[in-house]
Amino acid sequence: MFLIVSALVLGALSALVVFWPRISRSGRLTSRIPGPTPLPVIGNAREFGSNTVEILANIGRLWKQYGTMFRVWIGPKLFIVLSDPKEVEVILSSTTQITKNVSYRFLYPWLGTGLLTSTGKKWHTRRKIITPTFHFKILEEFVDVFNTNGDILIKKLQKEVNGPEFDIYNYVTLCALDIICETAMGVGVNAQDNSSSEYVIAVQKLADIIIKRTFRPWLHPSFIFDQTELGKEQRHYLNVLHTTTNNVIKKRREELLKQNEKKSEKTNEGDFGEKKRMALLDLLLQCSQNGTPLSNDDIREETDTFMFEGHDTTASGISFCLYLLSQHQDVQEKAVQEIREVIGDSDRHATFRDLQELKYLERVLKEAQRIYPSVPAFARELDDDIQLGGHTLPAGTNIMIMEYYMNKHPGHFPDPDKFNPDRFLPENCEGRHPYAYVPFSAGPRNCVGQKFAMLEMKATVSKILRHYKLLPSEEPLVLSIELVLRSSTGVKVKLVPRK
Repeated sequence: MFLIVSALVLGALSALVVFWPRISRSGRLTSRIPGPTPLPVIGNAREFGSNTVEILANIGRLWKQYGTMFRVWIGPKLFIVLSDPKEVEVILSSTTQITKNVSYRFLYPWLGTGLLTSTGKKWHTRRKIITPTFHFKILEEFVDVFNTNGDILIKKLQKEVNGPEFDIYNYVTLCALDIICETAMGVGVNAQDNSSSEYVIAVQKLADIIIKRTFRPWLHPSFIFDQTELGKEQRHYLNVLHTTTNNVIKKRREELLKQNEKKSEKTNEGDFGEKKRMALLDLLLQCSQNGTPLSNDDIREETDTFMFEGHDTTASGISFCLYLLSQHQDVQEKAVQEIREVIGDSDRHATFRDLQELKYLERVLKEAQRIYPSVPAFARELDDDIQLGGHTLPAGTNIMIMEYYMNKHPGHFPDPDKFNPDRFLPENCEGRHPYAYVPFSAGPRNCVGQKFAMLEMKATVSKILRHYKLLPSEEPLVLSIELVLRSSTGVKVKLVPRK
């Protein structure tokens, strides 16, 4: 304990010495921006509480108190919190301010500097490599995977039919994990048949640790964090995640090697008609950078990124959409009517064209994302001084864009707490600021997989609605801000057979 306290004191003093010039200039330039008065050394860290539920609620309290642009200090680091679309556009549309902020650095032990966390030339190179894997022709091939894993989900949910309310989030998460592994990685992990998946638990635990660390400046230095219980927990969960990813990569390497051996034994005519779907991992394994093959670490960091981003965000979006449908029977029945008109009453799988035609369901999903955005906040670190809202924000400032609260602004969304999918009818979108609703971010760093995510959400929600009627739970959501939006009490619904 003495060593830890000594390290904290020395770290704080060192931080003050090292960061004082920046703090001094940052403090002067942003003094007119409203915000709570910071305390010595820890800044405004005490404003946010001790857990991820309190953090989200306290950001909301500060938002109501100080408006759409306010500043807070987390230790020696300045954060400017934004939720005005005009100011958000300046940041997200910039082709130069593309560096993710300090919070993302806590992801490095897990995701390395892959597509989500990298910047500069490396980010541009990786984006160029990965973007073609989400071409609509490739997405069309993924629909079979959505349907197959959706069928498994329907069977797993059968045991909950006509029973009490239950947490559907866990079921959806395992389905989403199976989907991303098969589509992006080319291998199945059968997560739905292993409901106590170590991988899913590790993702959730690690996300919680990263958010807690972000709002506790005394845990920012790695030499301190690594000695804490949270640091020990992180090492354990990282081992689970990296072991899983390494196994996926190894398995796919072996499968590709076998495929290549078979191809060498066949004529071109024999190969025709046996073309396999190209997974993201296949592309990475075959890709080179400046003539040099990507290293194992390069491949793993992109694999980890897509294993996380490709299942956690869609699981959140699907689950909250199902919750809202259970609470609004009129919207649910209208969505079911559209599904029957497009797909019919048979048990046939939905096609890519079918999913494209589910326009009302798409509006339902968009409205669900407005109320419960899968990614509640985006963040940047300024590489240069910029002018924003009449203020000079200095280089090094951490920008936090609160999508969750921006979506609640009555100036952009009248009666914002009401669930109304018709907000997204074309005529109702006219005049709305294009950055008032950015669930997949926007600008050069927008989500490369957003079309994939929307297609997967449509496929999964429509399949559930074809089989089951969702009834409401009496237990309210208790939202928390993690790497994605979650409910600490689960996402509770009831199921009965669809007649």
